[in-house]
Amino acid sequence: MNIKRVGITSKPNKAEVAEIVPPLMGWLRERGIEVAIDQETAATLGSAKQGAARAQVGASVDLVIVLGGDGTVLATARALEGRPVPILAVNLGGLGFLTVVTRDEIYTALEAVLAGRFGRESRVQIEASVIRDGSQVGPYVALNDVVLNKGAIARVLDFDVRADNQFISTYKADGLIVSTPTGSTAYSLAAGGPVIAPNVRAFIITPICAHTLTNRPIVLRDNVTIEVAVKTDESVYVTVDGQEAIEVYAGDRVRMHKAASSVEMIHALDKSYYDILRQKLKWGER
Repeated sequence: MNIKRVGITSKPNKAEVAEIVPPLMGWLRERGIEVAIDQETAATLGSAKQGAARAQVGASVDLVIVLGGDGTVLATARALEGRPVPILAVNLGGLGFLTVVTRDEIYTALEAVLAGRFGRESRVQIEASVIRDGSQVGPYVALNDVVLNKGAIARVLDFDVRADNQFISTYKADGLIVSTPTGSTAYSLAAGGPVIAPNVRAFIITPICAHTLTNRPIVLRDNVTIEVAVKTDESVYVTVDGQEAIEVYAGDRVRMHKAASSVEMIHALDKSYYDILRQKLKWGER
């Protein structure tokens, strides 16, 4: 990678950002690298006028450093709008399956990136649209998942689910998650879905609190088109990566397929996906 300009995005109002960013910007500039920061980072530094919208930052850089948690990575990925700008994610949050670089590892990781000693993964995204009365609402793009969930009234929801126009089942549940492998360690995992390695080309359909014991998660190839028909008169919302919400109604269909774009994630060569799983999920510990 020929890195001439680096963008920095961060979780809003995160105290550590004010401590990390100024020396980080100095370190990069000492190496002849220009730096652009988003408005959220600039506001935390007390210099809001120096920041740009995340979409503008992503349009003009060769690498994005994300400071925060997985939610900040998801928001940054959406702001890239399909551009293949690699992301180096630094964990300032909690669990963080996407933010695998620690605060203490920032400079070591950057030195490795500048020297070309790094791994790079393309993460699949889901594109979702709502089909209503023959018209399309959307599309929306998710890195983690698209979730159909109930609104204020806690009643069972009914969904007819198809893959490439082949009927799978009617799901009776509190909601339904359609997840990428990246999102398999997020909401889908909490709802009982399987962990899928990011290089597996698959989508996972996971019911939330299924009201029929035989309604189980199912793994499909990621080249299918998944369509979920809303059959309930109750309030239902489609959420995209937990950050965008669209209300849907009885008769609406949510159509999902693999997006044309992907998200490029940078990772250290000495830390595998399985190392991360063991660390985050405490596998093998008593």
